[in-house]
Amino acid sequence: MTTLPERPNTALLVIDVQNGVVTGAHNRDGVIANINTLLGKARAEGVPVVWVQHSDDGLPQGSEAWQYVPELVREDGEALVHKRYGDSFEDTDLETVLAERGVGRLIVTGAQTDACIRSTLHGAFVRGYDTTLVGDAHTTEDLTAYGAPPPEQVVAHTNLYWGFQKAPGRRGGTVETAEVSFGPTD
Repeated sequence: MTTLPERPNTALLVIDVQNGVVTGAHNRDGVIANINTLLGKARAEGVPVVWVQHSDDGLPQGSEAWQYVPELVREDGEALVHKRYGDSFEDTDLETVLAERGVGRLIVTGAQTDACIRSTLHGAFVRGYDTTLVGDAHTTEDLTAYGAPPPEQVVAHTNLYWGFQKAPGRRGGTVETAEVSFGPTD
């Protein structure tokens, strides 16, 4: 249903699952295992995988904290998008990468739920993409000291509200890893 013409394909986005981002994150190991499951399924089906990697003053490019976690391995030919803002589209080549692959539907995984995941979900949606969040394949750190809800509530709330997103010609949605389909939607 994407509003992007001639873009029938789906891509898996793996956002910011970096050492310095997910250290101590809620359900870190379970989320990484689910992303690995999705990577295997996407690769087996020939679905494009796009990796997004954040850097900023607290996460300097090239540092150990900036590196993707060792449990997740990018294969040759899988796109890597570098970003400096929460929305993975903002001032990056993500749109070009997706257009080259004919992608109009995104399956979103990664970190952090209340920052880069939400920003990218909304950024994709307003740009015309169908955007599905994998409810058990994203995470965040505990920011309760700053007034945020506990991380499990942040994840649950994001899963809840994204499940109801729709707009003319496009839709959001939330599914679990086991329910992910990379095929066309109706």
